[in-house]
Amino acid sequence: MKRVALLLAAALALTACGGPGRPVDLAVVTSADRPEPEGSGPGQANAGSTQTPDCGDPTASLRPAGLGIGADSTMAKIKARGRLIAGVDQNTYLFGFRNPATNALEGFDIDMAKQVAKAIFNDDSKIQFKVISSRDREKVLESGEVDIVVRTYTINCERLQKVAFSTVYYLTGQRVLVPKAAAVNSMNDLAGKKVCANAGSTSLAQIIKHPAKPIPWTVINWSDCLVLLQQGQVAAMSTDEPILVGMVAQDPAVKIVGPKLTEEPYGIGIPKANTDMVKFVNAVLERSRSDGSWQQSYNRWVAERLGESATPPAPKYRD
Repeated sequence: MKRVALLLAAALALTACGGPGRPVDLAVVTSADRPEPEGSGPGQANAGSTQTPDCGDPTASLRPAGLGIGADSTMAKIKARGRLIAGVDQNTYLFGFRNPATNALEGFDIDMAKQVAKAIFNDDSKIQFKVISSRDREKVLESGEVDIVVRTYTINCERLQKVAFSTVYYLTGQRVLVPKAAAVNSMNDLAGKKVCANAGSTSLAQIIKHPAKPIPWTVINWSDCLVLLQQGQVAAMSTDEPILVGMVAQDPAVKIVGPKLTEEPYGIGIPKANTDMVKFVNAVLERSRSDGSWQQSYNRWVAERLGESATPPAPKYRD
């Protein structure tokens, strides 16, 4: 009996001290801020963006000069290096994203970049992908870090002051993404509410100047916009329709609303001085239109998700 009494006393003592499963002091949490992606913050227009001179039709590019590679050409230097260096995205589902099962970059833009490599090397695997953000597209072209940029890259007069573009290989427009439960039908319903877009994108510029006066909110990657939307830290995100379609494919709790706010012609970005490369890439795009490779890529990545068929945009040339 004495031994039982001692054991009982010890058990009571442990209980009083806060035994296993019962903390002595409970932490009281009154509130907690949800984490925000790196670079998240209020959006601002690019300096000087309202003073861009008119360049005529920005989608008119240099006429292709065939797929031959001259001895002193930009393409010959790339061939001697042994690989094409392409600036791309890894966070835009359907256009440029990393397949979690294989770790390979895939999508419509990735296919376009591979076609340029195939034209130079007759081997589309001889390509080095450099993952870049929207805001760094001009920087990596001007510095020569990459040979081309294929990253949902809208052609406009402002950008043509710094870089060159191929002909248009994809044509789309900007729309709005919101939670399915939201009573929002267009950007007009987002007055005074945060709307997310990438820093350095044409989408951000449209949000800033929209007459409804939404609050522009920027991030580095489009996937960060979706995270902020899911957490309720922004009311909407707005960018090009195929990017939003990729978001819907990843999260069925969101929806695309409203008409297209803009027309966004995508081109392949090329360093401004490399006019021979512009003509070569335009020849690559001509071939992709005629041999069915553009259509095959579009059907694989975009057609079903977007719910509509399309054909390659007709090229425009300056001469």
